[in-house]
Amino acid sequence: MADVIIIGAGAAGLMCAIGAARRGRSVMVLEKGLQPAQKIRISGGGRCNFTNIDVRAQHYLSENPRFCISALKRFQPKDFIAMVEAAGIEYYEKTLGQLFCKGSAQQIIDMLLRHCGDAGVKLNCGVEVASIEKQGKDFVVASDKGEFRAASLVIASGGPSVPKMGSSGFAYEVARQFGLDVIEPRPGLVPLAFDHSVLERLKGLTGLSCEVEVKSGKKKFREAMLFTHRGLSGPAILQISSYWQPGSELEINFAPDTNGFEFLRQARDAESARKVINIVGTIMPRNLAGFLCGEAGIEGNIGPVSNRKLQQLADLVNRWRIKPVGTEGYRTAEVTVGGVDTRQLSSKSLEVGKVPGLYFIGEAVDVTGQLGGYNFQWAWASGHAAGSLI
Repeated sequence: MADVIIIGAGAAGLMCAIGAARRGRSVMVLEKGLQPAQKIRISGGGRCNFTNIDVRAQHYLSENPRFCISALKRFQPKDFIAMVEAAGIEYYEKTLGQLFCKGSAQQIIDMLLRHCGDAGVKLNCGVEVASIEKQGKDFVVASDKGEFRAASLVIASGGPSVPKMGSSGFAYEVARQFGLDVIEPRPGLVPLAFDHSVLERLKGLTGLSCEVEVKSGKKKFREAMLFTHRGLSGPAILQISSYWQPGSELEINFAPDTNGFEFLRQARDAESARKVINIVGTIMPRNLAGFLCGEAGIEGNIGPVSNRKLQQLADLVNRWRIKPVGTEGYRTAEVTVGGVDTRQLSSKSLEVGKVPGLYFIGEAVDVTGQLGGYNFQWAWASGHAAGSLI
């Protein structure tokens, strides 16, 4: 018997365990994997992008967009940075406020486990949960390692992204069992895929990276994009993928700081004997310039090219439209968009309103951060919120 059972020894689960145990609660963490915090271990190329200096609600996607504010205000980036610094972990800012370990992501795991140990948290790995029941005021968790009982139960098992780490939709099954709604989950921060005919057109660009501004609906991001043998990837695409809807187009600007038509018109006036591909190649990689010129049906010198054809090429430079057939799926997705509907949870504690003692935190709920350390900050903040009040 424990006061609190937490299912899932990831970022949110461990943070919740630390907070609850420090308040004198007896805490048991059940983890399906043989090792805790496997998603932390592989994150950020093994260096863990553990937070971002600038964290605001606008960096999160949710059907209930203001839900995350309370937890994020009560545990901010500076609070986790203080933990990192106290542990003697060196870190650096990469770009756009993203903070990474100078060493290994294992340092973050070791820090969390050390705090858990100091607080008296009991961590049980390799536990496969078979069923959960509410018996009176207690939750009874049946597993292949026996039965566990507690007054409070926290579901911190994440979403189905990165299935090789053992992730699944377990949290949604528990939510539905207790009559909660689940916002339909889908892969987020994931590469986008094209059909065979499009890939044939793009095959000469595989491996090419360039800075772009990519837009889907009203959302846009300016970062690097990578052409792959399946479609598009890179930070800009991962960012927009969480907002992209199946069947819709992407609009990509290959020269965000350049008015394509004015640039080409002025070049024609000043350098009429110069080849179009060479001119366009001054504002983007030459292979890409060649592809766009081919798409516009323009070759040779720029002098004879009409304004209509220049506009056609400029539209490709600044507003290239393409329709993905889908994403690469959970296999390569960094996060899950959707999850337990937050309108059923307390924004202060993440407790289920109609099931006292039941909590959902981290990736399991419908709060998804953009790329750049925001999802870890949500894990720390939501885990801290539940752990502080459970």
